[in-house]
Amino acid sequence: MSAVAALGRLRAAATGRAQPAATVRHRHLSAYPMVLVPYVLAGEAFAPLAVLVGTDRSAPRLFVVPQPRDRDRRFAHTAELAGELLPYLNEFAAETESIERRGDDPYERALDAPQVLVPTSGGVEYLRLLGRSTRFRRTEGEFAVPADVPLLGRWSTYLADRAGVPGSSLLLALTDLLTQAWATGQSALEDGDLASLLAWIDPPAGLHGAEAARAAEGGPTAGPTTDPAFDERLAPLIAAFDEAREGGDDSPSARLAEDAIRAALSAELMPTWDRMWHGVSLLRGLPVGGSVAGRWEADRASYSFFTADLADPESRPQPRVPGAVAAAAQLATRERAQARLDAEQVRDDPLLMAAVRLAGEAFRGDLVAVDAERVVAEPGKKSARPRPMLTFRTDDEPLFGPGTDLECVERPDAKARVLDTEPGLVVLELRGGMGGGKVPKAGSVPDVGERLCWTSVIAEFRRSPEWPAVEETPWTHGGPPTVVEPEVVPEVDDDALEDWS
Repeated sequence: MSAVAALGRLRAAATGRAQPAATVRHRHLSAYPMVLVPYVLAGEAFAPLAVLVGTDRSAPRLFVVPQPRDRDRRFAHTAELAGELLPYLNEFAAETESIERRGDDPYERALDAPQVLVPTSGGVEYLRLLGRSTRFRRTEGEFAVPADVPLLGRWSTYLADRAGVPGSSLLLALTDLLTQAWATGQSALEDGDLASLLAWIDPPAGLHGAEAARAAEGGPTAGPTTDPAFDERLAPLIAAFDEAREGGDDSPSARLAEDAIRAALSAELMPTWDRMWHGVSLLRGLPVGGSVAGRWEADRASYSFFTADLADPESRPQPRVPGAVAAAAQLATRERAQARLDAEQVRDDPLLMAAVRLAGEAFRGDLVAVDAERVVAEPGKKSARPRPMLTFRTDDEPLFGPGTDLECVERPDAKARVLDTEPGLVVLELRGGMGGGKVPKAGSVPDVGERLCWTSVIAEFRRSPEWPAVEETPWTHGGPPTVVEPEVVPEVDDDALEDWS
């Protein structure tokens, strides 16, 4: 935790209200998000119990499984959920734009993309497990499921995987969004509870944040696993439903028992539904960061490639365990995304930059001297290049030494290298952003008196390596796969045999 973040938590505890942890919103927030509040039965491998879902706060859809241990009802529930989610997930693929790529074929990128919001990180895990348990199901023969079930499984897996990419906004947990924007006076673990988190951010009039959070304890939780207090009320209802089913699933007593379960689940989930939309409205009040649009473009590209893959007749579900080459490529992609996110967020947000400055990885100073005529003949170069020298006076204490590469926040194209540092002074050599001529282009060299911020937190461009073909997987990573067979559900269709951990 940075000193700035710690100060925010201390001020929140003292004032009774969450303090800003950012000055801008660092994730894209759709004007038309799909809010999804899942609930699963505690103590089971993966037994969906209910989902509250929709794009309209005033019109949620509740899907319930009155007996979560019944396989047929679970998959019928998933088919109902697919009927709600799939049209939303697919509707953005129709309107596209042609994107040219250097050295590669152009492609069609969607003008917009779906966004699914869940209450907590447990909701992301719910979708991952939903995809794992459904994307390989048969739609014909024994143990067949409705056709939309495996398709929703592939979408769920894609969204959960994409949520692991730093900076992605296709699937987001609301608690993560809120904790990026506000610092509370409680622990990070307690921030994982949506009710107590919102109690600190927007407490009722006259209440201290800690009092509001305490008042929220013991109420309906955001799940996705049921809590013991609700289990005690739910168990007799499910038992009554099982007993009523002996007279037939469509008997009046069975319908009454199912309605009782539905009413209990609705009462349990609706507070979270309202909190989700309240949190969204709070986030909409924040200005969006300047780099968010670029990351959303990457999401739109990823979404476009995935929808194109789904349309391919030869497309297959994502494997349960990725191969060595695929895993290495995924890791490299996430590392690049993390470096880009770190650099872009501190550029967008003065509050985050303050933490970087305190850590000695940046400084802000006044330009007191400029040698704009300076040229340097670098080793191996035939001609000298313009390398203006800039001297800054600063109250910060940067920890980087000579030779460190820096970028400027106010002048995004400007790049410099540290020549010398001493208490109160930093001398830089300007090396980029001046054009390709023998003299710097007009306006590219800062003038004396400018106050600029320079940072060593840089998202350096790294070209993706040439990965070997799957059949050329090196022996150090298991060697080539022996046989590539399409994955199918085992003949014994028992979910309890699956390792859900």
